[in-house]
Amino acid sequence: MERLVYFFGELKTDQGYFAGGKAGTLAHLYQSGYPVPCGFIILPVAFENDELVPAAWAQVQSCLEQMRKDDDGISFAVRSSALCEDSSIASFAGQFQTVLDVCDDNEVRKAIQTVRRSRHSEGVRAYNEAKGINMTHDMAVVVQRLARADISGVLFTEDPITGNRNEMTGNFILGLGEELVSGQAKPFTFTLGRSNRIWRRIGYNGTPELKRFAGKLYKLGRRLEKELGCPQDIEWAIVDGKLWVLQSRPITTLIGYNPATGEWNETATGDFLWSNVNFGEAVPNVMTPLSWTVQQRIFGSWNLLPGYQASGNIGGRIYLNISLFASVLRVLGRSKKETLLFLEDTLYTRIPEGMEIPVIPLPKWSVVPILINFVKMQMKQNKAIKELPRYLAMNPAWCGRVREQIRELKKKDELNSLWHNEIEPHLMGGVWRVMGSASRFIDHIIKLRRDLTGMVGPGDANTLILSLSSSLDLKVGSGLLASLGPVLGIARVACGEMDRAEYMAQYGHRGPDEFELSVPRPAEDSCWLDEQLVQFRKSPADVEALLLKKGNDFIEAWNHFQTSQPLKARSMRRRIDQVALRARLREAVRSEYVRDRWVARTFALRAGQLTGLGDDIFFLTIKEVLDLLSGDETAVKYIPARKETYRKYLALPAYPPIIRGCFDPFRWGADPNRRNDIYDAYLPNSGAIYDANDAKCGTITGSAGSAGRVEGVVRCLKRPGEGDQLQKGEILVTPQTDIAWTPLFPRVAAIVTDVGAPLSHAAIVARELGIPAVVGCGNATMRLNTGDRVLVDGGKGVVMVLDRAGGYDDY
Repeated sequence: MERLVYFFGELKTDQGYFAGGKAGTLAHLYQSGYPVPCGFIILPVAFENDELVPAAWAQVQSCLEQMRKDDDGISFAVRSSALCEDSSIASFAGQFQTVLDVCDDNEVRKAIQTVRRSRHSEGVRAYNEAKGINMTHDMAVVVQRLARADISGVLFTEDPITGNRNEMTGNFILGLGEELVSGQAKPFTFTLGRSNRIWRRIGYNGTPELKRFAGKLYKLGRRLEKELGCPQDIEWAIVDGKLWVLQSRPITTLIGYNPATGEWNETATGDFLWSNVNFGEAVPNVMTPLSWTVQQRIFGSWNLLPGYQASGNIGGRIYLNISLFASVLRVLGRSKKETLLFLEDTLYTRIPEGMEIPVIPLPKWSVVPILINFVKMQMKQNKAIKELPRYLAMNPAWCGRVREQIRELKKKDELNSLWHNEIEPHLMGGVWRVMGSASRFIDHIIKLRRDLTGMVGPGDANTLILSLSSSLDLKVGSGLLASLGPVLGIARVACGEMDRAEYMAQYGHRGPDEFELSVPRPAEDSCWLDEQLVQFRKSPADVEALLLKKGNDFIEAWNHFQTSQPLKARSMRRRIDQVALRARLREAVRSEYVRDRWVARTFALRAGQLTGLGDDIFFLTIKEVLDLLSGDETAVKYIPARKETYRKYLALPAYPPIIRGCFDPFRWGADPNRRNDIYDAYLPNSGAIYDANDAKCGTITGSAGSAGRVEGVVRCLKRPGEGDQLQKGEILVTPQTDIAWTPLFPRVAAIVTDVGAPLSHAAIVARELGIPAVVGCGNATMRLNTGDRVLVDGGKGVVMVLDRAGGYDDY
């Protein structure tokens, strides 16, 4: 006879989905030895029109009789376990019916029917609409030994409102807990804090009734959070001095990802400071689920602090967790000043005055595992650096071979195997190569800039250390940065000095949004190069002349240094050349890493072909794609909702580059007074568009991207595809730039961006071409309009409004 009813101890892992969130978790915890009252699960297939089929009722009676043998005075609690209940999508807390304290078979049967029918209630329908869930709720039912509680309560392992991880919080009542869960009784509240930043010491704040159980509750919360992998909402009871677990579910308000809708929001997971100043240029747009999870999977090995990701997804956009870095530096003994310098110099993030950096409370002994992780990361970077010459020489051929191999595969399992055995290990190695080359460049250039500025002032210092091609070789085309290649290549193709095939072989992988796997590469688009050539011929620019001028500027600055500092000239020239070499290495590695991403895109396209999903494959996570190639199609049903979420994210303006606290991108986007440069949930003026003093003086402040002063007319563009609107000699104002923008650079008089940093790739290209640039302004695109006349001072990092388009003066 088919089994329709299972005791907690009998349910197998692969049956967990069909038992619903609550029952599956209870069975798992019961089998793992947690103090869960015994019970059994009636699967959804046991019902027909919400009535138990005869075979199921017979099995229920058998289970009831077996439980009564162990306790003849037993009473039962009957609870829901909808398939969507107590999941990462939604908790449905209090939405379905619960029936307590039933004894005989007839009462139990009526209770089962009551619970089962509650899935059709008006409250459940309203909850579905509020959560954006479009489904009917098939439901299992749990029958469990009633714990006649002396104290009943709920424990949140993190504060569900603020996301505060420094303490657990909860409430309780005396007696049975159903009135507490349903909100019918006013409870006592309590907190369990980590005092003195030592995790093992527990601070209790609450009424005396619960104090002696505080330690047990705390340990239970820590265990369940670790066991189940996310912050937990735990229902518990104390009976005759013993602590029991009645259920445990994710705190859905602190879950950063909803798999049903594809919504990502890491700001919901706690009070952290986030920045995409570093990533905003490389990944300027919303990422599809596949692109984000490939990125996350690869960067997962970059783990400074166990339990915390260095990067997170906010509304489809990638951000760095600045709080994590600040917390690690703090426990390593760095001062606040040193921390702010590190964030500005290395992570390109300048913290606005008055904005706090929330830190993770770390015990002093955590310095040991942090240092161990740091040493491991350094070893991986050192190994990757040693492999760089071979990697740069061999990678184009490897990528070409593997892309061809992918296209020839006919079987899904072969494609799956190729990802695991060759593609993913190669991509993970690329991360360490990128980080290793970048860290060595940044460390040396920061020290060199400080030394040179003290000797010859900021002007000559910037010319000497940021003319990275000119300092090595004045012959144009020799020793250039890789990021300059696409710019110069367009000019050479236009002049007949390079053929189309050669251009595509060298630069066909570089293009708009090149970290996003769903975006075609220029080499895949037969019209792309033609469009670039049309734009170049409409507004030709002598790229080689720009580079030669920059080289002459370097010679002039260097001659001045030799005259003023003759004893230090030899050693300083050696340091300058070393920085230039490291800069070239950094850009070359990044270019090849982008070529690696093209391999990942080719893999995704082939997976879409073999599974019949086509481009819809980009709306699955990488794990789901690999599962699909293995025959598991569970996640395919989520694709329509995820595509709609992606569309909604794309319709929003770019989020502020610096975010603190819980951030709702849709609410922010709908606010006409929103602020584009920062968002701080804890500041009352976070909705102000700009500071009144800034408005009065008409000055926009950013970072010095490339020195030079120029007056000109503004051209505001959102994407490089709008480049046909750009007139030669205009000032380009845009949210951010990536490699796709660089072919436009020779036509502009200056560049102003909302997001960016002095050592970002596009800023370096601007400096190489001698184009003044102010980057990282935060809100330039909101405060400037096409036609405005401005003065750009790239050396000081400011933009001054001289005249408004149409003659208006205010904002």
